[in-house]
Amino acid sequence: MRFTCYCSSSSTVDEHFREAARRLGGAIAARGDELVYGGTSVGLMGVLAEAVRAGGGRVSGVVPELMEARGLADHAADELVVTEGMSGRKQEMITRADAFVALPGGFGTLEELFEVLTLKQLGYHRKPIVLLDVQRFWTPLLELFETLYATGFARPEYAALYHVAADVEDLLAYVDAYDPEDLPTKWW
Repeated sequence: MRFTCYCSSSSTVDEHFREAARRLGGAIAARGDELVYGGTSVGLMGVLAEAVRAGGGRVSGVVPELMEARGLADHAADELVVTEGMSGRKQEMITRADAFVALPGGFGTLEELFEVLTLKQLGYHRKPIVLLDVQRFWTPLLELFETLYATGFARPEYAALYHVAADVEDLLAYVDAYDPEDLPTKWW
């Protein structure tokens, strides 16, 4: 299975987040699965990729030219795809995915998560999407989602687009048992 993981490139985040990335990377490797990720060697991205490698797993990085030119690319990846820009990077990561995982992250992580949620909502894919909820990181976003459901901006059934995992074991159990459900179309 290929896990496309979205996460932070920041190296200033708390150790709890780095440890969660290590646990996920170790689990991906132990299962013989592949990591597809943003292709940099910094922040949680670098921690995650290194954990997969340390466990003997396969790492595929997808990095835009701009980041590669700035020396941020993970040249230790088993495969490193360099794209012209961010749009190409996101499309490559989506195409390669069997499942999507959002670890804590910043604006880029949120943007990537929202794209795969929207694509699933519209029917462009039926792949599992999991938010790894380290230290209740996703709570404010989930509260916003509840507001969307309560105010009619999104159907409450769309909570089935994603799963919130308390830990790596929950994440893997969900993905392994995943059976996509038919959801109503976006339009009322």
